[in-house]
Amino acid sequence: MKIHEDAVILRIFFGEHDRHNGKPIYKLIVMKAKELKLAGATVIKGLMGFGAKSHLHTSNILTLSENLPVIVEIVDCKENIEKLLPFLDETIEDGLITMEDVKIIKYSIKK
Repeated sequence: MKIHEDAVILRIFFGEHDRHNGKPIYKLIVMKAKELKLAGATVIKGLMGFGAKSHLHTSNILTLSENLPVIVEIVDCKENIEKLLPFLDETIEDGLITMEDVKIIKYSIKK
């Protein structure tokens, strides 16, 4: 079965070594999204990037860069995404958050 819906995609950009209370931020975000019963979360590790400070981060073996870019993506309805925002305000110290309206096509096996 194929279902078309409106949703929001939330993207959270930060560094792989960013921590909150000693724990990796990406893990905290995914666990909070699960606790809030959001539709799902994906952590993506970048090979190269730079942020507001223009410091280049790369996985090039010659530079042995630390703190590669990380993006956590979550797609759900706007109401559910908004439940996560107060947690992000408490947790993110240095990063960027984007939200966009999207149309999703969800496939599922009819039961």
